[in-house]
Amino acid sequence: MRLILLGPPGAGKGTQAKRIEERYGAVQLSTGDMLRAAVAAKTPVGMKAQPIMESGGLVPDEIVVAIIADRLDEADAQNGFILDGFPRTVGQAEALGEMLKTKGIALDAVVELTVNEDELVKRMENRVAETKAAGGQVRADDNPEAFRKRLVAYREMTAPLSDYYRSTGELKTVDGMQDIDAVTASVVTALEG
Repeated sequence: MRLILLGPPGAGKGTQAKRIEERYGAVQLSTGDMLRAAVAAKTPVGMKAQPIMESGGLVPDEIVVAIIADRLDEADAQNGFILDGFPRTVGQAEALGEMLKTKGIALDAVVELTVNEDELVKRMENRVAETKAAGGQVRADDNPEAFRKRLVAYREMTAPLSDYYRSTGELKTVDGMQDIDAVTASVVTALEG
């Protein structure tokens, strides 16, 4: 299974990606996780990305494309992958299409989780409160101001991907406001139905 999960920050892409990963044996490739790992490791890419991420901005295409291209060459991605958080722009989608074409890989689907943004802000605030209550560490960009910036950036830059992938015939939409199990069932139906 080779697919892209679309949806704004907090829509549940990561949760659904893990469930799809378990069901189909594909590996979840989260650009956010890869970027955070690069920041933590203080790699050159991570050092460039850190101030952008902390301010709630989006990391430039060339950095993200380079990370994804390298990651797709790793052994665990050969049996399938779920791109979570990439592409973020039509330009990235085009670059991804070219990259996959050169690697001889075709996508099986693009699944978009549609959600209510006001509810997403509440979800983020609840997640932060739960993480703090459990003694966990909260991401620097998990605050209402940075989160709202991420939502605005999503609407401006990433939402056009719906039309792009609809035009290629690859887009399938799922109501991301359902409970987690119902979203998973809807994703499976979209992929297998």
